[in-house]
Amino acid sequence: MSREKLIEMTEHNIAHSKAGTIDMEPEVFKVPAEKYYDEEQYKAEVDKIFKRVPLLLATTAELPNPGDYKAMEAVGTPLIITRDSDGDVRAFMNMCSHRGAAIVDEGCGNTKRFMCPYHAWTFNQKGDLIGIASQQDFGDIDKSEYGLVPLPVEERAGLIWVCVRPDSDIDFDAFLSGYDELLANFGFETWHLHDQRRVEGPNWKVAYDGYLDLYHLPVLHSETFGTEISNQALYYNWGPHQRVSSPSPFMVGLEDMPKDQWQTEWMLMGVWTVFPHISIASFDGGGRSVMLSQLFPGDTPGESYTVQNYLMENAPDEEQAKQADEQFKLLEYVVETEDYGTGLRLQKALQTGVKDHVLFGRNEGGGQRFHGWVDKIIETEDEDLNKLFASSNS
Repeated sequence: MSREKLIEMTEHNIAHSKAGTIDMEPEVFKVPAEKYYDEEQYKAEVDKIFKRVPLLLATTAELPNPGDYKAMEAVGTPLIITRDSDGDVRAFMNMCSHRGAAIVDEGCGNTKRFMCPYHAWTFNQKGDLIGIASQQDFGDIDKSEYGLVPLPVEERAGLIWVCVRPDSDIDFDAFLSGYDELLANFGFETWHLHDQRRVEGPNWKVAYDGYLDLYHLPVLHSETFGTEISNQALYYNWGPHQRVSSPSPFMVGLEDMPKDQWQTEWMLMGVWTVFPHISIASFDGGGRSVMLSQLFPGDTPGESYTVQNYLMENAPDEEQAKQADEQFKLLEYVVETEDYGTGLRLQKALQTGVKDHVLFGRNEGGGQRFHGWVDKIIETEDEDLNKLFASSNS
């Protein structure tokens, strides 16, 4: 069914390309400017969005083998994602059950067991407490009650989602809205992680607005991507998740080919966003590649940071690695200097309070839907969150 959906979207793109049209929203949409800098708004976004919905925190490429782990902090929560000896992905608070010390430093590694560096309490890959240093002196406790605190986690389509709240009852199926089935067409389960880096940026919504915006491409990126690149966008949505692509003239010839000969790679072109913080954009530096960007709110409303992951379909040879490095370097300039540089200046101007609202045109439906979902999720209580996502799929 997912390939059928790709074909359906491609046919839609072809029709718009031939007609020279795009899908349009009913009207221009206004977002209050203070939503980009207000402290209470920012706190609500962190607490009611980032700390409640699943976050895409790792890729299968980072944890391919039993014993692999990734330790990181997400919205103030220290956590460990690991693959156990059975091949299953698990997630835990990076916090020893003895006194709360971090079990491992941030970064990736491989281990058969986790040993706390403070007092040497030891845990297996499933999070069970299996060793207490000098237990004869410490005293008797029930080890089964003092394992690592587990976090809800799902691995799908070569991507790993985690909820940072241990008590979360989020329905991953309802939240993903079938979007993971479309993402499975990339085949990320077997891809190679070539490089990573961190980029500082403006308010997280300013950055996310850019993920969904093709309107700016031939203007802001005229010297890097050129002026001939299309500024027109077609949007497709699954719950809060969206794909944005252009009506592509090169696809028009596809209609003369049998659909079973349509290459999946062609039909995946565009930008795939995973709410609330992911962008997946296709490139070909060093071979078929994507840049998967993980966006996180910063310490203040006017700050964010993005972890950029350059994933390649195959591990590159020396020449391909060089091409991938060049592509990734170009993308660093595009994002850091052009996109986020513009966003930081935009942020500074909005924070003066002079402007009452910002606009999203009829041609910017992705941004309109994104801000609509931000508001809906903030307004929804915990007990109704799964219903909200489920209702968007009906």
